[in-house]
Amino acid sequence: MDVQSVGEFYQQLSKSNLHLLSQVYHSDVLFEDAAHRIEGFDALHEYFEALYENVRRCDFEISEAQQTGDTGFLIWKMFLEHPKLSRGNTVFVNGVSHLKFHQDKVIYQRDYFDMGEMIYENVPLLGGIIRTIKQRLGQ
Repeated sequence: MDVQSVGEFYQQLSKSNLHLLSQVYHSDVLFEDAAHRIEGFDALHEYFEALYENVRRCDFEISEAQQTGDTGFLIWKMFLEHPKLSRGNTVFVNGVSHLKFHQDKVIYQRDYFDMGEMIYENVPLLGGIIRTIKQRLGQ
């Protein structure tokens, strides 16, 4: 398993093939993002099951993959459709995943993305406030 393979896996990932997670992730995996810290494969599998149960679409486009030794990075764009975000319209989120491998599987993954871009800007009322603040800051 290498970074390129993980990127290809994510481009195929769906609620119908979550059983393939065991081919990618180590039993002692640590997965982190802006909202979660998940330890162990079983907890990670449960997280993905819950995630895919509630979304209509969660697709990834990988634009770059870099690896040196047992460490690498993926640069991606996620296309997310969730009934409670942006009135069910597609939300686009740019991100980077830092990956570490052990025994040919991912043992560590840290996803970096803008939580505001993903959630806060796409929730009724709160989204308008966040966009106004960003405009005033010149973004």
